[in-house]
Amino acid sequence: MVPELTKLKPKKRLTPSDREQEIIDEAVQFFAEFGFNGRTRDLAKRIGITQPLLYRYFPTKDDLIERVFKEVYLNWIKPEWSLNLKDRSVSLEQRLVDYYISYAKIVHQYEWIRIYMYSGLMGNSMNRRYIRIVEDEFLKPICEEIRHECGQPSIKKHPITPLELERVWVLHGGLFYYAIRKNIYHSKVLNDFKTIVLTSVKIILEGSKKFKIEDLES
Repeated sequence: MVPELTKLKPKKRLTPSDREQEIIDEAVQFFAEFGFNGRTRDLAKRIGITQPLLYRYFPTKDDLIERVFKEVYLNWIKPEWSLNLKDRSVSLEQRLVDYYISYAKIVHQYEWIRIYMYSGLMGNSMNRRYIRIVEDEFLKPICEEIRHECGQPSIKKHPITPLELERVWVLHGGLFYYAIRKNIYHSKVLNDFKTIVLTSVKIILEGSKKFKIEDLES
């Protein structure tokens, strides 16, 4: 059974740039709801334009999907995240809580999560790029800051181990899966994400104190 599309919008005059942005914004919502098998004919009706007009801006459906990927993935990074994670004038616990609360406001949104999952099933390279960015910009610095917090050797003296990185992925992935349960499975979740983050951060920081770097060699 095909999901019912939302009520059609009346046509309105827009500049070409505004019209293009309108198409992109609606396409993000549309593909998040119906997946990439959703028809451009239905998308055009939803926007209140003709399909030929849509193709004037995006000649093929693949062109539109690629633009949706860029809109979703390339605009999500906040430069202050990486800087704040390394600011040792603030406790590491607070830095991690602040980071994951801010991160979730963007990445854990309905459209972002669903587009991410659909594009992953398509094998799109944007997902792999996202994982590389997360590791290099955030998770590896978190590993370094945990070492400093625990009085362990710097990564210059002892490079980050694979198991060490996986430990932080468990934190990151667990919080990410909260959004999947909420936005993909529509499961009941605790409506107090800040407390979930704080508890998860405390667990990894306290647990990390019990390990030496040698214990994390895989």
